Amino acid sequence: MVILMKSSIQDAISVFLAELLGTGMITFAGCMSCVPWKETPSNFEVAIAFGLVIMMIILIFGSVSGAHLNPAVTVAACIFKSITFKMSLLYILAQFLGGFLGYGLLKLATPEPIFVSNICVTSPAPEISLFQALLIEFCMTTILLLVCCGVWDPRSAKNTDSIPLKFGFTVAALSIIGGPYTGCSMNPARTLGPAIWNQDLSTFWIYLSAPMTAAIVIPIIYKVIFYRELPSQKSGEASMSA
Repeated sequence: MVILMKSSIQDAISVFLAELLGTGMITFAGCMSCVPWKETPSNFEVAIAFGLVIMMIILIFGSVSGAHLNPAVTVAACIFKSITFKMSLLYILAQFLGGFLGYGLLKLATPEPIFVSNICVTSPAPEISLFQALLIEFCMTTILLLVCCGVWDPRSAKNTDSIPLKFGFTVAALSIIGGPYTGCSMNPARTLGPAIWNQDLSTFWIYLSAPMTAAIVIPIIYKVIFYRELPSQKSGEASMSA
């Protein structure tokens, strides 16, 4: 019993550190691509950089915590019953803390004249209304979470090759198409860190409410419409009931 308890505590610490470091890498290495050295990076360059950073993080921490790196993904996983409610709270705490610390490290590592204000702070384009911003963030997060649900589906158990690459390209593609509209965060933890450091929380509610709404709605829809148990799962349940 003592051994099992120690093991569970060690696992929790391991998961916490994986999510903290992973999300920290997003706001450190990912946001590093936004730093304007000779010229302001294009949306395409930033999107590709974030996608490749996500790929690297999943390669490192995917086997440790599943590399959620995003409160919306964690909430969806909890509803999908991939993790417990208590564990999801640990994930989310680590993600928000990691996003904050990662951006702070980037600010520390970048020369002050280069690190202009509001680097990597997500905000809607001036032409975008609040409703449109919410809609874009909801839709982009929906696509991301549908990819997650597809991966979590038991029928995909044999199709796990190149998952880091697939998620990296998914994030890059969504960022390329959604970036000009809202910055295409899809991740409250990625948005909150830069917003706090730059003291600009005016639009954070958009990047919290839209992704988290998608995180609640999408896994439920997927399970009702698309989810199917494997034949082995059904036969196992039947034998247990007998």
